[in-house]
Amino acid sequence: MDTMISGDVVEKSNAVGEKTLRADYASLGEQLDRRGIAIDAILGKVEAFGVAIPSWGVGTGGTRFARFPGQGEPRDVFDKIEDCAVINQLTRATPTVSLHIPWDRADPVRLKQAAARFGLGFDAMNSNTFSDARDQKHSYKFGSLSHADAAVRRQAVEHNIECIEIGRTLGSKALTVWIGDGSNFPGQVNFARAFERYLDAMKDIYAALPGDWRLFSEHKMYEPAFYSTVVQDWGTNYLIAKELGEKAYCLVDLGHHAPNVNIEMIVSRLIQFGKLGGFHFNDSKYGDDDLDAGSIDPYRLFLVFNELVDAELSGAKDFHPAHMLDQSHNVTDPIESLMLSAVEVQRAYASALLVDRKALAGFQDENDALMATQTLKAAYRTDVEPILAMARLNGGGAINPVAAYRASFYRQKVAAERPASASGGGGIV
Repeated sequence: MDTMISGDVVEKSNAVGEKTLRADYASLGEQLDRRGIAIDAILGKVEAFGVAIPSWGVGTGGTRFARFPGQGEPRDVFDKIEDCAVINQLTRATPTVSLHIPWDRADPVRLKQAAARFGLGFDAMNSNTFSDARDQKHSYKFGSLSHADAAVRRQAVEHNIECIEIGRTLGSKALTVWIGDGSNFPGQVNFARAFERYLDAMKDIYAALPGDWRLFSEHKMYEPAFYSTVVQDWGTNYLIAKELGEKAYCLVDLGHHAPNVNIEMIVSRLIQFGKLGGFHFNDSKYGDDDLDAGSIDPYRLFLVFNELVDAELSGAKDFHPAHMLDQSHNVTDPIESLMLSAVEVQRAYASALLVDRKALAGFQDENDALMATQTLKAAYRTDVEPILAMARLNGGGAINPVAAYRASFYRQKVAAERPASASGGGGIV
């Protein structure tokens, strides 16, 4: 298996911290043992956990006002795969890539070969009917799957089916559908008719799914439409999944809710009724900010994973949610941000595994609110970094991914090979 960064660089970086790591791991193991937790069992689960990298995330993002390209921007999907390979090489936590069509349209056989070179696979495919592609016959300015014009809807359906066909060659097993359809003015659209058209179009896409695939529908409260969106909340999303069938699930993007919405409770509800498909992990301050996972509210990320681990340990039926990052990196090196975000998702998972669930259930049954919340805090406050770093070391990754990455001068090397991108207008991705 090829690597983008020399193994010597990683080994040299690890040599600096390996002795300290092993001492910290042993110390944490003693602490957890006193709580009846076997550290090696937690380590094994962390080593087996992975989160997908979004292909679009390795490029520099932007705002509605401007985009300032970084050095060594990927020129095409094959450059993106190389950047994703760096992330997985150093973190050992991101074994799959999630592609976005038409941004990543290329020969599927070449794509599969390029990923296999680095031991990478492909996660869910993502369709794009929220912006117009070059030479596209019909515009999505006024919607796609819910558009009043049947020809536009048919074009959007055919695009999603194309994504499925590409994904079949790549070995993907899911399609994520997010649309920007909605309205900016009261009266602009008829809510019921638009939703009916959307459901009819989604049924056509659903019918094209291979037997072992899943369809993820994604809700978003606002943007790009600001008065209404067709799939605006998790309740609507749940209705869609129920209406379509057993292979349809809801995808939860942490930034697609109103501020202060209890996302972990939404997660619990979707698990309870068998319709949680997966996640787009990021963080937010005001809305769909697409900030680095865990950068604003790491405790909320932990609380989401508390629900996931609870379902995992209780044996929830057909429980295998997809995990993917979905971020926009405007002022940082995207590779560094994605590495640290993957680690933060792992951290939330590891911390949630430490919750004393027997004690928690007892406090809940006794209505002891204080001790119940302190039980969660005890797990959250435990520093699990030695477990995460040991998982990276055991997998051949870097104890300190950012330090190893910077020592490799990877960004400077690709900047010399990839033409500089011109600064231009706005755009989140």
